[in-house]
Amino acid sequence: MAQDSSHGRPPGLHRVVVLVDENSNPFELGCATEVFGLRRPELGRELYDFTLCSPEPCTAMRDGFFTLTGVADLAAAEQADTLIVPNRPDIDVPRRPAVLAAVRRAHARGARLLGLCSGAFTLAEAGVLTGRRATAHWQWADRFRARFPDVHLEPDVLFVDDGDILTAAGSSAALDLGLHVVRRDHGAEVANAVSRRLVFAAHRDGGQRQFVERPLPRAPEESLAPLLEWARERLGEPLTVADLAARGAVSTATLHRRFRAQLGTTPLAWLVGERVALACRLIERGEERLEVVARESGLGTAANLRSRLRRETGLSPSAYRRRFGRVDLPAAAGA
Repeated sequence: MAQDSSHGRPPGLHRVVVLVDENSNPFELGCATEVFGLRRPELGRELYDFTLCSPEPCTAMRDGFFTLTGVADLAAAEQADTLIVPNRPDIDVPRRPAVLAAVRRAHARGARLLGLCSGAFTLAEAGVLTGRRATAHWQWADRFRARFPDVHLEPDVLFVDDGDILTAAGSSAALDLGLHVVRRDHGAEVANAVSRRLVFAAHRDGGQRQFVERPLPRAPEESLAPLLEWARERLGEPLTVADLAARGAVSTATLHRRFRAQLGTTPLAWLVGERVALACRLIERGEERLEVVARESGLGTAANLRSRLRRETGLSPSAYRRRFGRVDLPAAAGA
């Protein structure tokens, strides 16, 4: 039994609706509920109005694990600001027409659409992904391309943000995408607070290619985690790739290979991404002097900060401050 968790929420919140259909995956449903549906008193405010809906009063979840009842009917999808579409393992079974019609109507009126894992198939079947970018689980990439050749599939990433349509590659990537949406809506500081509650990385570097089945290496790679933590504590210093290699006691070539294997990115790209994330947090916390933000984040100059921030977020520092700079989070217990 499940209930509409939006009861008692303040009016005017961004309304997230999850459309659940027969044989949907419980894990992705849980991810959506965890990110968008839970109350977060440590933030001092509500983030979303959250609703589950289904075409039927009783909906059997994947493999009959349990039956979902007591949720809103399909009419709730008509009020969604963000609609999360059904995902399920039987990708070759057509979605029911009422579900596809609800997705099309939501897209036509400007709602944001999220497809988690096999939800990309639902979006493509509804016809809203034609000519658009999307991702899907690497295991289904070839079948997706065969069925939907007009969709620009990007199978090597954890999620794709194509503006008003966003897709996540696999089950756990639903959390990556959910936190990305929170970051987009409410800023990095709030997304970090949500990720701490989840005990999940606010941003995972790399892509799903690191999870594709491959032969085991002859010897396990040494984890980069200690090196990454060391670097994060020194982002304001003039760190270089050579410094990272020296700290890791490896050659720069070996460091590049380990970053590619473990994170799916390069040491320099990782370093720049961490510095931009730190700059965002500094701006959100109220630092208005761009030269200070640039220096403390390791981006060097205000000009470089502007360039990097616009490239990563699409916003100038002043626009980012207007959108996210008013966040004032109370201290979280145990954080």
